Amino acid sequence: MEDLKTEPVNAVTPVDTEKALADMPGAFVNSLRRGNKQIRSDRALAIAEDAQMIFKREIEDISTGIKRMKRDRENMLDMSPDNTLSLKLASDFDAKEFVKRDLELGIKIRNEEIKLEIATSRYTYLFGPLN
Repeated sequence: MEDLKTEPVNAVTPVDTEKALADMPGAFVNSLRRGNKQIRSDRALAIAEDAQMIFKREIEDISTGIKRMKRDRENMLDMSPDNTLSLKLASDFDAKEFVKRDLELGIKIRNEEIKLEIATSRYTYLFGPLN
């Protein structure tokens, strides 16, 4: 049997491959050529940006909720149901319900303020100060 040396018919040298890739435009080839370090950096950036954006949105939502609850609590003090000239009748006022609702809102506000404080502190630790 003859010793057959198999040489590729169209042998492409590494220099030819690099030149061919360099001549190909577009994001696809560039993406294929990225090294492990660049891929890891891109993934890290995407993950960090998503987490930061969602964390910031959560802090904003908590803050907005606190403002609304405080506004609701203050609105409970409005004893003019229709306009500034009318007053709620004493017989229509349910003191027990008023106290219950006021305390519920106070507790919810305090819990949300604690949550906001923890979220803000954690955000600062993870991403730096809020802008």
